[in-house]
Amino acid sequence: MTRAIRYEIEHISRYCYTAPVQQCVMLLCLEPRQDQGQRLLDFEIETRPPACLNRETDCFGNARHLLDLHQAHQILEITTRSTVEAMPTPPLPRRLSAGAWEALCSRGSSFADWDFTHPSALVRPSPALAAFVERHRIAPMDDPLESLLQLSHTLHHCLHYIPGSTSAESPVEHILETGRGVCQDYTHLMLSIARSWGIPARYVSGYLHPAQAGEQPLSNATHAWVECRLPELGWIGFDPTNQSLTGTGNVCIAVGRDYRDVSPTRGVLQGGGETRLEVKVRMRSFPIASP
Repeated sequence: MTRAIRYEIEHISRYCYTAPVQQCVMLLCLEPRQDQGQRLLDFEIETRPPACLNRETDCFGNARHLLDLHQAHQILEITTRSTVEAMPTPPLPRRLSAGAWEALCSRGSSFADWDFTHPSALVRPSPALAAFVERHRIAPMDDPLESLLQLSHTLHHCLHYIPGSTSAESPVEHILETGRGVCQDYTHLMLSIARSWGIPARYVSGYLHPAQAGEQPLSNATHAWVECRLPELGWIGFDPTNQSLTGTGNVCIAVGRDYRDVSPTRGVLQGGGETRLEVKVRMRSFPIASP
């Protein structure tokens, strides 16, 4: 039986500017969620130079920190340290009960999952998406769970994972045209198709322990995947980049409609010239002994 795992995570974001920044305001989304199958035991955040930080919660339940720095600087370093316990998830059934598609259709008329069943800035229908779906014969099957597992399998095998081939906010059309992308692109594409089937689907940002990275090597353990809300099961995580379900190797930071809702850092600054961002993540894991 899979055991719970405790992670100690250090995440360093280092901004280097070619000219002094006079002031900056940034929204940070770096605190792991207290969520199903996951417990946040400790979290701290510090910056160099020191900045004013105010914590808030967004409409999706994600913790955010508003950074306000009014001091000239050419380097800004943001360091977070988290301690998280990831719990084992129960095994999934082979398929859902009869009537699962009907249950999804009935929920589609409510506002509960509106944000996760309709297009968003980076997840939307397009002629290129329709052509991709037709070319690879992607279609829903008799069972929603089987359909999503097959979709994850198809995307994993018909796309190529190429680091640096896209940016975090590249539109879905980019990976459709080139067949190359990274985890954000796989996630946005699976979200687009799942939502077109009427399945509530959300973008998840987080960490994946390098030992669980499968075929795709990780440079710093940051990762993105999909969660779909299914009848009887609730939110279930799918990782099309690695053709796997999520588990104790995943630590969730935030959820949203697409990358723009959960970007780790976003803001405005005065001055600064050109910017270079360096990110380093260290994850240490400690299996928790069964009682």
